[in-house]
Amino acid sequence: MRTFAYLRVSTVDQTTDNQLHEIVGAGFLVEPQRVIAETVSGSVAAMERNGFKKLVDRLESGDVLIVTKLDRLGRNALDVRMTVERLSNLGVRVHCLALGGVDLTSAAGKMTMAVISAVSEMEKDLLVERTHAGLKRAKTEGKKLGRKPTLTADDRSQIITLKAEGASLAVLAKKFGVSRSLIQHVMRQAA
Repeated sequence: MRTFAYLRVSTVDQTTDNQLHEIVGAGFLVEPQRVIAETVSGSVAAMERNGFKKLVDRLESGDVLIVTKLDRLGRNALDVRMTVERLSNLGVRVHCLALGGVDLTSAAGKMTMAVISAVSEMEKDLLVERTHAGLKRAKTEGKKLGRKPTLTADDRSQIITLKAEGASLAVLAKKFGVSRSLIQHVMRQAA
């Protein structure tokens, strides 16, 4: 049985040292050549990360992969579940320290993953419901939704007048602090 550690941070300002100390502190002995560390955003799916792909290519049936937290394995619950299933199909056990070191490929681990996926899905649904409720309330209160207009009606009127007097797009854009294309848009609407 070989033991691997996958360590990930999102930015170059961060270090994976704490993750490795946590794994060693939990009693896992990982040889240096089996520690895979990379700097990549958590928004990137596990199988799209160069370091993780190379790790999966090295793993064999009977190996153990240690991570400190679930978010090291994927960008969301679905990605984590798919990654764990892929590793399980290879015969690789996956241990997550944040979940008490549970093997995510075991029956208890699969149940834990199912619960986490369900909670994640519920949180997403609740967020959507709250967003829709907030938008509905704002509309009934007469609030204008969307971005605040860059130009006021008075600004638009001045642009039309100044353009008719011969002002260039560049001059108008600079004067009103907007792009030339917005000035052109104002002119097209006025025509």
